Amino acid sequence: MIAMLTGQIAYRSTDHIILDVGGVGYRLQIPLSTFYALPETGQVQLKVHTHVKEDAIQLFGFLTEAEKNFFALLISVSGVGPKLATTVLSHIPTDELGQALTDGDIARLTAIPGIGKKSAERLVLELQDKAATLSINLPAPVKGAAPTRIDSSHQDAISALVNLGYKENLAKKALKGIELQPNTPLEEILKGALKILVK
Repeated sequence: MIAMLTGQIAYRSTDHIILDVGGVGYRLQIPLSTFYALPETGQVQLKVHTHVKEDAIQLFGFLTEAEKNFFALLISVSGVGPKLATTVLSHIPTDELGQALTDGDIARLTAIPGIGKKSAERLVLELQDKAATLSINLPAPVKGAAPTRIDSSHQDAISALVNLGYKENLAKKALKGIELQPNTPLEEILKGALKILVK
């Protein structure tokens, strides 16, 4: 089972990265928190969760051990698969997630796409004690590289938001509320849109 990979970034997008490790390309699904901290090119080390299904093996990459641990906690809950767990980590930092679960903050959890009231209550019921224990030794958030400027467009941002679980009309509405300059990086567009969407 793969637990960690170190290699060169061959490709990256908002939801996955291809890491070149000794000439072998590994595709890893990633949350937005990891994407924002990644350099556009160069060598990186990712913590890896290997998810084995009957018909496939999926790799999920994280910059911190905390993200990997919370991912494992989330998918241990009935009804929460890897895709939803990645969405959760894309919308809330691990320290805030741990606090929300420990405090039973249903409102904060239901602000995450794909998490309804019943799902939030189940997360709190099953993970409250585990999250409290995990949060005790939670390291301070890692400051990654500053987001690099990349060519982007409204359509790129809309596609990324739809992939994260938002409806297209809501994504378009959120983008209208952002003041964009020419060549605004996709990272900045998404950050601005997410601030509007999670209100």
